[in-house]
Amino acid sequence: MKYISKILLGPLMVTTALLSCKKDEHKVYFEGGTDPVLTVSSTAPLVLQQPDKDKPAITFSWTNPDYSFNTGVSSQNVTYTLQIDTAGSGFKRNKNLQETAISNDLKVTLTQKDLNTFLTKMALTAGVTYNLDIRVKAALINNSVARYSNVVKLKVTPYLDFAVEPPGTAANNYDDGQLWVTGDCFPSPDWANPIPAPYDVSLKFTKIDKLHYELIADFDKTGGYKMIQKQGDWSTQYHALVANTPLEGDFEKKDSDPQFASPGVGRYKIEVNFQTGKYKLTKQ
Repeated sequence: MKYISKILLGPLMVTTALLSCKKDEHKVYFEGGTDPVLTVSSTAPLVLQQPDKDKPAITFSWTNPDYSFNTGVSSQNVTYTLQIDTAGSGFKRNKNLQETAISNDLKVTLTQKDLNTFLTKMALTAGVTYNLDIRVKAALINNSVARYSNVVKLKVTPYLDFAVEPPGTAANNYDDGQLWVTGDCFPSPDWANPIPAPYDVSLKFTKIDKLHYELIADFDKTGGYKMIQKQGDWSTQYHALVANTPLEGDFEKKDSDPQFASPGVGRYKIEVNFQTGKYKLTKQ
C-alpha cells in the first residue's frame, strides 16, 4: 500500500525565485493522476443488527490516485472522502448524501453501528432494505484536483437508531410514545404540566411514526415552550440545544434550558425528528 506524505510544493503551481543576480523562475505544474479504484470486502446484502453494532460490517479499499507534477509523483497529503447516497441520486447535495473524511489511508472498515449511523442521518426507515451508491473522492490541499472512484452498489437494511431517544419506553419499542407542548406562547395556561382540557388535545402532537411527530399550533405571543412526553413530568422533557433558534435547530432529552423559542404570532407546523435530533417550524 502506498502512503502519501507532505512536500513543500503547492497543489497546482509553485513559483520560486533563486537568490542570484538574475531572477530565474522554476514553475511546477500539475500533470495529472488516475481515478482511484474502489473495492469492497463483500457485496452481499447487509442486514444490520443492534446487538452486533460493534462488529465489523464492511471494509472499503481504494487505489492511490498517483497525483503527479512535472517534477515527479506528488508527495502531498491526499484527503479521501467516503460518500454514501441512495441509489440514483447522483451524489448531489441532497438530504441523503453522507460523507466522512479519511486522511492518508487507502482503506476504512466500518462497524455495523458506523454504517447504521450513516443511514440514520439519511432518515432511512429501520427494517427496510435500501440500495446505496458508494464512492471515494480524492483531493489535494484545499479540496483541489478532485478525482472520483467507481461507484460500488450495496443493499443495506438498517436497524432502529436515533440521535435523541423518542417518547415512550424501550421495553415497548417506543410504540407507546406521546408528545405535547406547553409554554407561555400558546393560548393556554402558561407552562401548565399536566396540561388541562381542552388544551391537552390541541397541544398534542400527531405521531407519524415512533421517530417523527408533527403538530400545527397557534402561537399568540413571543416567549417559549418545552416538549413533554408524560403529563405532569418534567424529568423526561425535550429542550432546544441553542437558544433563540425558533424555526429550526437541534434538541435533546433533558430537564434543562434553553426552551424552544416562539417564532412569533401565527400558525406554525412543528416537525420533530428524533432520528436526526432536529426540529423545524413552517408557517401555515
